[in-house]
Amino acid sequence: MAMLSTSLSGPKSAISYSAPHFSGLRRLCTKLDATNSHSSFLPNFNSQLRCSSPRKPSRHVVAMAGTGTFFVGGNWKCNGTKESITKLVSDLNDTKLETDVDVVVAPPFLYIDQVKASLSDRIEISAQNSWVGKGGAFTGEISVEQLKDIGCKWVILGHSERRHIIGENNEFIGKKAAYALSQGLGVIACIGELLEEREAGKTFDICFEQLKAFADAVPSWDNIVIAYEPVWAIGTGKVATPLQAQEVHIAVRDWLKKNVSEEVASKTRIIYGGSVNGGNCAELAKQEDIDGFLVGGASLKGPEFATIINSVTSKKVAA
Repeated sequence: MAMLSTSLSGPKSAISYSAPHFSGLRRLCTKLDATNSHSSFLPNFNSQLRCSSPRKPSRHVVAMAGTGTFFVGGNWKCNGTKESITKLVSDLNDTKLETDVDVVVAPPFLYIDQVKASLSDRIEISAQNSWVGKGGAFTGEISVEQLKDIGCKWVILGHSERRHIIGENNEFIGKKAAYALSQGLGVIACIGELLEEREAGKTFDICFEQLKAFADAVPSWDNIVIAYEPVWAIGTGKVATPLQAQEVHIAVRDWLKKNVSEEVASKTRIIYGGSVNGGNCAELAKQEDIDGFLVGGASLKGPEFATIINSVTSKKVAA
């Protein structure tokens, strides 16, 4: 598939930190100590990194490290027909959803108007992509202005399929996010590593590089949701264990605290994506730094997507 021109793909942003290099698919936070040879990642990170187990929330308190509302997005990707989407919307309209969760679905561009006209106002509409600037002579692209005109509130940017198939790089994605935000559209900002990058111990390097590209470009983090999606878990049936996901979410939140602000680290929702389904969502949702989900295939099944949305109840834990 043709890649984007070099005029749209500037050099990657330089990074000022030294991320750890670890082998295997997980690195337990209990192994981080002042004498560890990999402790160069983020100065004073070892003293700031939170393990999720010590905190015991009170009964019926939502166990989230961040302060934002639980967020679940459904990315329908390049799936559906008028008929199947009519059925899916009907199923979603018939479901009973918990009130303390923000819900968004991202239909294919062709069906946004159909979904917007028939879906309950309880669920907001997202686009799956947008152009880097104002519309014009850009064949095949969709502008932010057009998305707002048709009723979209959000846009997914930086998804791995845009990065690794279409060829969008960090700088270009950051510029797209900045423009969308400047026009009042919320951004679901995707980050995540390939399997070979995780196995090489580069998970944090890659995620922080991608985060920095957003941070360098965006005017504010007020309307951004970060979606951590390990590429090796997207559509493969493989899913990161709750602890694998949690350790990256902790690191992302602490990166925001150090490199943006403590307020942004607290307010920004960090959601997980990668083969999330009705069977694994509850255990993932129990993790303190997982603030919701970005769901692919399972979001095409109304009842299962409702189960994932309602996994917010797993946050309400006993003391």
